[in-house]
Amino acid sequence: MQPNELIVPGQVWLVGAGPGDPDLLTRKAAKLIAAADIVFHDALVGPGVLDLVPEGIEKVSVGKRSGRHSKAQQSINDLLLKAAQAGRRVVRLKGGDPSVFGRSAEEMAYLAREGVSVRICPGITTASAAAANGHVSLTLRGVARGLTLVTAHLKAGEPLKLDWEALARPGGTLGIYMARAAAGEISRALIAAGRDPETPVMVAVNVSLPHERLIRGKLSALAFLVAAISDDDPTLLLIGEAVREGERYGAHRGLLPLHVAAGAGI
Repeated sequence: MQPNELIVPGQVWLVGAGPGDPDLLTRKAAKLIAAADIVFHDALVGPGVLDLVPEGIEKVSVGKRSGRHSKAQQSINDLLLKAAQAGRRVVRLKGGDPSVFGRSAEEMAYLAREGVSVRICPGITTASAAAANGHVSLTLRGVARGLTLVTAHLKAGEPLKLDWEALARPGGTLGIYMARAAAGEISRALIAAGRDPETPVMVAVNVSLPHERLIRGKLSALAFLVAAISDDDPTLLLIGEAVREGERYGAHRGLLPLHVAAGAGI
């Protein structure tokens, strides 16, 4: 199948751009980007991914970062609809995977009500990429029997309402997206709900990009671990015993050690 046969005029594809590294794009995502007439992209789509958009294809930024929204969601919906109704081949690039905190359901529902065909191309979500670079298995037999993904992203002034008792149960790995600003609250709430203060943590910043940082520590020191991270740096937390096992594996295999923040080692 030729790239331009993947997407037809008047159709919208929600495409996972992965965590940032263009080498982590799926082959299908790359073909869809090449076949598009117009590409709407989030702020978290890596610059290397945007460089793959061929010359002559219109690129429209609809990114949202740290409460400084360039476009409201309804405005994005309307832009997608207008482009589709004009008969354009539309790609909506989303950081990571469209179905993981990507608002894909909202855009699909809106476009479907207007009779627009929508399809999804999955992408590598940031938790998977962070775990791979940190030599961590998100699930681990006898250590982490499950994986829970949550977001700490909030509207200004809203409290962080999560089921802390459920999240504090041992035997699983937590992946918490957009977690920098709420790191102190996350640490206090998990410990108050019964999670061991010594639980290993990996703070993953700018995952898969050249300036990626992976910082190891413990749950009780989480606020300290994120203190020097900028508001503009996408930050993910991995919390659980599997994080410690990943460090041991990396050391055993002679892999480069991750940075351990002073005073916060595990």
